[in-house]
Amino acid sequence: MEFGISTFVNDDTIDTVSLAKAIEERGFSALAIAEHTHIPASRESAYPMGGDLPSIYYRTLDPFVTLAAAAVVTSRIELITGIALLIQRDPIITAKEAASIDLLSGGRFVFGVGAGWNLEEMRHHGTDPKTRGALLDERIEAIKVLWTDEPAEYHGQFVDFDPSYVRPKPVQKPHPPIVIGGDSDATVKRVIRHRAGWMSNPLPVPRLAKRIEAMRAGADHDVPLTTFGTPVDPGYWDELQKLGYRQANLLLPTKPLDESLRKLDEYAERVAEYRG
Repeated sequence: MEFGISTFVNDDTIDTVSLAKAIEERGFSALAIAEHTHIPASRESAYPMGGDLPSIYYRTLDPFVTLAAAAVVTSRIELITGIALLIQRDPIITAKEAASIDLLSGGRFVFGVGAGWNLEEMRHHGTDPKTRGALLDERIEAIKVLWTDEPAEYHGQFVDFDPSYVRPKPVQKPHPPIVIGGDSDATVKRVIRHRAGWMSNPLPVPRLAKRIEAMRAGADHDVPLTTFGTPVDPGYWDELQKLGYRQANLLLPTKPLDESLRKLDEYAERVAEYRG
């Protein structure tokens, strides 16, 4: 199992270039970046992890801009949206941004997507929470078409465009890997429908096992398993290994430069001890 880093990149913490370089220099396999376009002041939606919404949610950089910066100062690590809130994004622009990162990085982009939990945030983008699942499905399908067809067209209930030329195309063929975030029966069906992988949060092991069993039972493809926010806990890593995870992205706290580098050194030592 490979080990990467997942984090929230803010405007007052370690800069993207230093972060990406440090991750690669320490032998980690990936950088996964969270997304929130904004946090509505009304805050009607309950934070799914319980308690108050952490301050890091309020200051996130755009993940595509962040990963593009990381792409040009690294040569090996995967660059993952963890997750892009696709129900809040135009699919044509997103397809171009993602393909551009894949080109800049030489084929290292991984497209993590999901529907999100903040109902007010999605409403501000004109998305009806009641239909966000169907919208997400159509936008995933449309982006795959935009990446692979020339010209590309798509006609659905929520996404509709006539034959169009969209460049660049991704370096990876037929397209970059797609991993879907979420913890629901709908997530399981979505992974199967789109022949995608699963990006899980640090859920209890029995819950992970239940979801993975359902995915593998219904899928006609090998379901790649990756994570966002994995704790630095070798016992938990053991369980992920048993479940067949390809990659665990350890949660790096959102801190200033020096503290972040110390944490990365600590994580690298823990991973080396675990492998040893």
